[in-house]
Amino acid sequence: MKNTGAALRPAALSAAAACLAVTLTGCGGVDTTHPSTARAQPAATAQAARFGAVDCREVKCIALTFDAGPSENSARLLDILKEKQVPATFFLLGERHIEKYPELVRRMAAEGHEVASHTWDHKILTEITPEEIREELRRPNDEIERLTGRRPTLMRPPQGRTNETVHEICRELGLAEVLWTVTAKDYTTTDSALIQRRVLEQADRDGIILLHDIYDGTVPAVPGIIDALKERGYVFVTVPQLLAPGTAEPGEVYR
Repeated sequence: MKNTGAALRPAALSAAAACLAVTLTGCGGVDTTHPSTARAQPAATAQAARFGAVDCREVKCIALTFDAGPSENSARLLDILKEKQVPATFFLLGERHIEKYPELVRRMAAEGHEVASHTWDHKILTEITPEEIREELRRPNDEIERLTGRRPTLMRPPQGRTNETVHEICRELGLAEVLWTVTAKDYTTTDSALIQRRVLEQADRDGIILLHDIYDGTVPAVPGIIDALKERGYVFVTVPQLLAPGTAEPGEVYR
């Protein structure tokens, strides 16, 4: 799995850095919906009830999200999240990840985390054909549904790159797109203290934190991130909980 992370690193360092230089407004000026806006449009009561007792209209919520797993580091991460009683949202890759660690996908779902898609093979969706986009999105959804019994309703486009064609196909497939407001750029460093500092400097109410458990410095940073943000009064929630009592609408982009 370290080889897989290394394979992703060169592309992430160049294209993701360019994307993040847009100051997290979404690559290419994509229109996004803030969690507070989603919360102002409540879903049906039966659907909203599944998000539990946390009401992000009343408390200071933040969402911890992890991309590109599962990996050899994910079991330790799940142990930490269980110990700290923190739910997370996992945007999983199919090839070499879901395929290699199906038991971790099951565990994520069983322990109350939101299991979502980061595509099958990390192809940049804005650079491939519509049919290839559909395949990149369908395959992980099929596998996640087979393993957990629940089909994902959320996806994160690789490097945050999306456009109208991606939106339309996501709407067709019942998927909402989720970007982020906080990044540690953990693909650039193995320094856990630096990763923690970067997250804490950017964290704010309704934030969506982007991390990657495939990189060696990330999981060791998580306990300190959780403890520090709890001390600041944050409550950790999944992305659907962050939007509740609203719900993520297929084809829309949330950040």
